[in-house]
Amino acid sequence: MRKTTNKYSPEVRERAVRMVADNAGQHESRWSAILSISSKIGCAPQTLNEWVKKAEVDRGDRAGITTEMAEKMKALERENRELKQANEILRKASAYFAQAELDRRSRTLSPSSKSTVTPSGSSRSANTCRLPRRRSTITWPGGRTPTFCRIGRGGI
Repeated sequence: MRKTTNKYSPEVRERAVRMVADNAGQHESRWSAILSISSKIGCAPQTLNEWVKKAEVDRGDRAGITTEMAEKMKALERENRELKQANEILRKASAYFAQAELDRRSRTLSPSSKSTVTPSGSSRSANTCRLPRRRSTITWPGGRTPTFCRIGRGGI
């Protein structure tokens, strides 16, 4: 990516392009007008010629990509690049966490863990520990707790 510095302000560029268009009739060719005007403003003739071409494209007098369209394309390319980077980061993070989950499961279901069979026929690891049920924190108006939330009194 090349980085250029703008030595001339947009106003100077517009004025120079206008001078080329206005003085084209006074010179035998457009190039001679560009040579004359470029020496007056102190820029290279090729630079002034590029400014004139770009102004013609922006006006629609010449085929090409306008400045506005080029800026939009540049912004979209930048956004596309950022989205690709974000997708790559998410893809790597997803793979990392999926591998961590597989590792975690393989450690808990390894052959060294003992499993027991309950009377209902389901198996459960002897190393697992179930926490006791917590009391519900649901309260109804008036400060009372509904019966289905009360533990040990006909509720769950």
